[in-house]
Amino acid sequence: MASVHESLYFNPMMTNGVVHANVFGTKDWVSPYKISVLALLYEMTSSSKITLPERRRLNKLILPLQQSSDVSLGHFLKTVGECCSETAFSVKMRLHEMVHGELRDMDCFFSTLPNSFTAFDSEAYKTSVVGLFMRHMLLAYNKLSFSQVYKLYKSLQQYYHSNYPKPTDGQTASMPLAADDCDMDLTNTEDTVGDHRLDRVDKDNFIDESEIEHEFTPSNGPLSQKQAEYFLARQAYLLKNDEYKALKPALLQEELNNMLKFNPDFAEAHYLNYLNSIRVQDIFLSTHSLLHYFDRLILCGSEGKSNGEEGLARNLRYATLNLASLHCRFGHYQQAALVLQEAIRIAQESNDHVCLQHCLSWLYTLEQMKGCDSAVLTEDSVKMAVHFCLPYLASLGIQSLVQQGTKQGKTAHKLMDALKDTDILHWKHSLSELIEISLAQTTSIWRMYGKSTMALQQSQLLLHMSSLEPVNYGVQQNNTEPFNVALCHLAELHAGQGLYGAVSDILRHLKDQFPAHTQHAKLWMLCELKIQFERHMIEGKYNSAEQLVTSISALNETEGLFRKVQVLKVLNRTTEAFDILQRLHLHCEKSKCTETVIRVMLCTAELHWESHGFSTALPLLFQALALARQHHLQALASETLLHLTFTQLMLGVPEKALVVLHEAIEPVLAHGALLDKGRALLLAARCHMAVAGFRPDSQGQAADVKVAVSAVDMLNEAAAYFTKLNCKEQLREVHYLQAQLHHSLGQASQRNKSAMLFRLLDQELRAPALPLSMRL
Repeated sequence: MASVHESLYFNPMMTNGVVHANVFGTKDWVSPYKISVLALLYEMTSSSKITLPERRRLNKLILPLQQSSDVSLGHFLKTVGECCSETAFSVKMRLHEMVHGELRDMDCFFSTLPNSFTAFDSEAYKTSVVGLFMRHMLLAYNKLSFSQVYKLYKSLQQYYHSNYPKPTDGQTASMPLAADDCDMDLTNTEDTVGDHRLDRVDKDNFIDESEIEHEFTPSNGPLSQKQAEYFLARQAYLLKNDEYKALKPALLQEELNNMLKFNPDFAEAHYLNYLNSIRVQDIFLSTHSLLHYFDRLILCGSEGKSNGEEGLARNLRYATLNLASLHCRFGHYQQAALVLQEAIRIAQESNDHVCLQHCLSWLYTLEQMKGCDSAVLTEDSVKMAVHFCLPYLASLGIQSLVQQGTKQGKTAHKLMDALKDTDILHWKHSLSELIEISLAQTTSIWRMYGKSTMALQQSQLLLHMSSLEPVNYGVQQNNTEPFNVALCHLAELHAGQGLYGAVSDILRHLKDQFPAHTQHAKLWMLCELKIQFERHMIEGKYNSAEQLVTSISALNETEGLFRKVQVLKVLNRTTEAFDILQRLHLHCEKSKCTETVIRVMLCTAELHWESHGFSTALPLLFQALALARQHHLQALASETLLHLTFTQLMLGVPEKALVVLHEAIEPVLAHGALLDKGRALLLAARCHMAVAGFRPDSQGQAADVKVAVSAVDMLNEAAAYFTKLNCKEQLREVHYLQAQLHHSLGQASQRNKSAMLFRLLDQELRAPALPLSMRL
């Protein structure tokens, strides 16, 4: 029986009928939900009707139910009913008896619970999870005052009636009257009455599915220590492995605020708050939460799970590392360097070599972010990580060296050999996260080198890879940054082939897996904007493309400036475009962004074409070609060769132009986008026409007929590519050249058809066509 002492003061730890038992020096308290769990445990320990498979399913359910947050009665009974419907019905009826009886019925229930010290043969033994839970609940209940017991009983009634409302006056006759008849029968015992009650109720319809809450609802009361630890561990695991399945940022923030309201010194809750704030890129709140984590570690370190002074010092060292990484993430390089120095000092004082290796890895990462050469630091980090048997850090260092090697012009086979060695290490130690990073990096390298087929293969390999991570909560690692990178590559490759329907599906999946508030959403946002910009430029919608420049610049300033130059060039604002190109060239050379430097050179050469400065464009093109070949950038080298071919054609040397074109056209047709293939074939047709000496008013000779037929075939193939992309300006040019060829060959009907198509497109575009000597 609970104590009859009447409290003469307001207990601030008593909220909505939930008694916060920390007042009594324990870490648990009694709530209506926990009474439901106790009723389930009582039925499991006392009932012999539960089959072995049902008992096994219920045993797997015990620990999550004990440690989870309080949920509605309907949701609780549905969860139990999925394992054993008979047990769920018995639990409901036992709660029904307590709620519709008197306070002594609830007190009687606690007195009938099995003794955890004597129940040797049941789940309630003192060393079992069930026995410990029952003992904690009994201790907490026996320490309650009479007023607190009464509040708990009223809370239990409210908890029950929130899912099963009280019946109206016309519906109260059958079941209570039957119960009264049984009570007046002196030959019946209390247990028999209960059995008759069970028999009179329809067991199949005792749970109303419409009343069950399927979504997680934030708890308004405090959580016990075990519940809080379980909640924090589960959410932290999901944030690391499958952020999409974790609670939404706003809902998780509400839960954490509620948790910290009852226990402001809970350091782990502040740390999860820090992780949650990073998801939405909240600089202030993430820094604020991490600093609070520092404070709570120092103030409450001896009471937590820090294993004494050494454990506290270790937590502080790694918390300092997290603060350094936070500053790196938001671009605060000076603050990150200062915090990193502090972490190194603490680690050296504690002689923690593992922490020092993490510090060294962040040190070379910081140098890379600042644009400095960190190859020496990275190599030292790899050597030390191998010495201390830290495969994770060693592999990260090698991958970082590979990334630096791509910027320094290393050959592809050397980089792939290095990645192959790390992959062996990954599979040996089951480092699934690093396997994903390696595949995503390989995809990016092949794409940079212009091997679209290999890039497609590697991205598909990543997307079809089974995760090696233990799936404790149904986790599937498909929302990490490597998956985002691979899907963005797939979207751009499909866009290059004109498959915009597939692009929409990929982007829709990206938006579902990486919502706009998550930390990796920036990747697909930039990818989507770039695809939209290129499509508008291809279709001649320059005003729509210009509107996207600001959004692209907000995500990547360099990409935004280059896109602005492209728009200014087609709008004939040459002076503005040239000034931006000069500034962009200097910036990219300083940041060692070789790909953008080459693209800037090609764009500058195109500006020289508009003023018929073909001879002045040649040095730029030769410089771009040398740079592309030095860094093994085959796609850019082929594009540069196409520019050289066009320049030589305009300079009146079509024979030499054809020689250069033959070197470039094979890689373009094998790995290029549809626009590149169409441009290459169109250029090849023009070169063949120039070499054969075709003119609009001349009839072709017999030798020229073969060249003309070959040029017509090339133009037909180019027209198919341009039609798929809806590239009307290039189609107009193709039909113009086709009409010339058919006229030279004396094919009047085909000439008239091509001329009609040209006229229709010319009327639709309205704007006059650019001279053929001004564009590729």
